[in-house]
Amino acid sequence: MNLPPRDPLLVRHGRMRLLGAFVPAVGVSARRGDTVVVRTERGQEVGEVLCPATPQAVSAIPDATKGDILRVAVAEDRAKLAHLADVERKEFAAAEKLIAAHRLAMQLVDVEHLFSGERIVFYFLAESRVDFRELVRSMAREFHTRIELRQIGVRDEARLKADYGDCGRPVCCNTHLVVMPPVSMKMAKLQKATLDPNKISGRCGRLKCCLRYEQDVYEEVLQELPPVGSRVVTAKGQGRVLAQELLARRLLVEFEDGRRLPVPAAEVLTRL
Repeated sequence: MNLPPRDPLLVRHGRMRLLGAFVPAVGVSARRGDTVVVRTERGQEVGEVLCPATPQAVSAIPDATKGDILRVAVAEDRAKLAHLADVERKEFAAAEKLIAAHRLAMQLVDVEHLFSGERIVFYFLAESRVDFRELVRSMAREFHTRIELRQIGVRDEARLKADYGDCGRPVCCNTHLVVMPPVSMKMAKLQKATLDPNKISGRCGRLKCCLRYEQDVYEEVLQELPPVGSRVVTAKGQGRVLAQELLARRLLVEFEDGRRLPVPAAEVLTRL
C-alpha cells in the first residue's frame, strides 16, 4: 500500500542554529514550537519546529540542511540534553588544556556534542589559519569519538554566546537571522545614527546588524528628495537645499532673502 507523502517541516537545529527541511517519520506528528529529534548529515541532533517547509521558505535559506524528524522529544530526551550540557562543560575544559599543551594560537569558544555522540564539534577563534591536525588526534584519543574543529569569526561567536542587545531583546544573530547582513559606516551616516563606535557596535564588536534593516527605505527616500546643494522652487520662493530629513521627507531650505525654513518635500514645486 502506498503511503501518502509527508509534508516537510522547517527545523532549526545545532549550536549554529542551522535551518533545513525535515520530513517526519511515519506516525510522527510535529507542530510549530515542538522540540524534535532529527537525523541530519552530521548525525542525530535536537531541533525546534518552526513552520511548514514550503518551497518559498526553503528558497530563502542559503545552504539549507535536510533530513528526517525521528520523533517529538520525550522526557528521556530532555534528560539526556541536560546531561550533555554537563558533558560539554567537561569537554570544553579538557579541550582548553589540550590546546595549551599544543601551544596553538587559538581561543576555544564553544563545544557541541551531538545528541547521539557521533561527533564533537569545537568552535574556535584565531587570527590566522591554524594547523590543528595533531590537536585533532589528541582530542580523538581523549574523547574517543569523531572530532571536528571549526574556525569562526567574531560575529559567529556572538551567535553562539551573546544573549541580549542594547535594545533589551535577544540578539538578532541568535534568533531570526539566517545570514549575517553586510553593514557599513556609510549606512550609519545616512541614517544619521551616532557615530560613536560604542553605541553602534553589537555584542560582536562590529556594526549592529539592525543598521541594515531600514537601509533600503533610506536609500529609496534619498532618491526621491532633491539633493543637498540643489536649488528648488516652493510656494515660499526659491532657495537652496541645505539638509535633508529623510524619514520625515522634509528639507531645510535657505531662501534668497536669507530665511532658513524646513519645507515638506511635497511642497517642492520644481527643481532648478
